[in-house]
Amino acid sequence: MWKWVWIFTAILVIPGCGGEKTGPEYIAEIDQWHTERIERLRSDTGWLTLVGLHPLKLGVVSLGASSDADVILAAGAPYWFGSLAVTENEIMFSAHPDTEVELLDGQNDGRLSSINLATDKEGPPTMLASGSMVFYVIDRDGKLFLRVKDRKAEILKSFEGIERFPVDVRWRLTARLEPGPATFEVPNVLGQASSSSSPGTLVFEIGGQEYRLTPTGEPGESMFLVFGDESNGKTTYAGGRFLVIDPPAADGSVILDFNRTYNPPCVFTPFATCPLPALGNMLPVAIEAGEMMWGDHH
Repeated sequence: MWKWVWIFTAILVIPGCGGEKTGPEYIAEIDQWHTERIERLRSDTGWLTLVGLHPLKLGVVSLGASSDADVILAAGAPYWFGSLAVTENEIMFSAHPDTEVELLDGQNDGRLSSINLATDKEGPPTMLASGSMVFYVIDRDGKLFLRVKDRKAEILKSFEGIERFPVDVRWRLTARLEPGPATFEVPNVLGQASSSSSPGTLVFEIGGQEYRLTPTGEPGESMFLVFGDESNGKTTYAGGRFLVIDPPAADGSVILDFNRTYNPPCVFTPFATCPLPALGNMLPVAIEAGEMMWGDHH
């Protein structure tokens, strides 16, 4: 059953919290953001459809639901899907002659026999479709993986939304962006660490105490924050939380709206490759705002 967000019935105007906001208007704004977030999750290629992640090595590998395939795909995939020829310079997919495969974007003349696949390293990957299944290759610091999605996945059928903390304008904070390291190391659930660009360090206060967090992004652009706090493993996901932040204002201030905090994809599936909070991005305070934990198996 849908978990309804609690709402405040009073008109709420609190200065010093990232600009003045009236309660009902602000709640409606956050509710609309969350509605769009849920719609993206429920889309044909949203995170709720992810059913497989398979490491790829150089060479030729067969793909299919058959137990004889080199890479055994999830139930529902074609018995024999095709093969991948992986070299240092390209990834060539060849469809099994008995299996109908098309480009997901529909910009092809129909059934494919073979195609050179682009990964997600420098842009959108080449996405193949067969029946309800979608296949594409991702690159994680030079390591290649075949990602598999099912547009008829059971979790997609049963998904009824995500419980949230009460929307509270007091969690809409104003931060300042101070000069910081141009790059920093971001770990992920695969045990890797990658060097990511950062526009600086966000400095803000909660309850009169100063805190710092380091987002990724380029100077003057939107930022992405992976952080942890004292609610992790209790009311929120143990592996951290995500937040997209608008570009700085002309005076260098940044709105840090924790009511827009959302769950990493790893909450929904064990096949995601989520980043984890970097060293220094763990807050010693509970951020009781945004999405709460979903499910109980990750």
